[in-house]
Amino acid sequence: MTQHPATEFSLTTISEPAALTVRVAGELDYDTCDELVDTVVTGLAGPPAPRHVRLDFADLTWIDSMGLSALLMIHRHTRAVGAALHLDNRPDVLERVLRHTNVLGHLTAPVATPAAAGEPGPPEEGGGTGAGVS
Repeated sequence: MTQHPATEFSLTTISEPAALTVRVAGELDYDTCDELVDTVVTGLAGPPAPRHVRLDFADLTWIDSMGLSALLMIHRHTRAVGAALHLDNRPDVLERVLRHTNVLGHLTAPVATPAAAGEPGPPEEGGGTGAGVS
């Protein structure tokens, strides 16, 4: 088995009005995944919540099943506030995990608007049946 040198994990956060960018460096695994989830959840707290969350993996060196689980949790949190998740600069190690687990499309699918999802949207001004209006 090949030993990989330990790589220090670090996160760099860039918060803009419409986007939260988190640069991930090192190994995203059991020991580090909570830090990434907590960083994104804190960034989503707004106000206002960003419309886009960009995870930049240019310096990612390793990801395990807990790292993948963290990405799924982040997806859940971004969707809860209506933000789109972007996985940028994916290295081969991340591409392999996403391909073998078949979750890339799920994680980066466009955010559905209420009308597109078949859910009722907010009531329209001046609309309605007029029932109960005197």
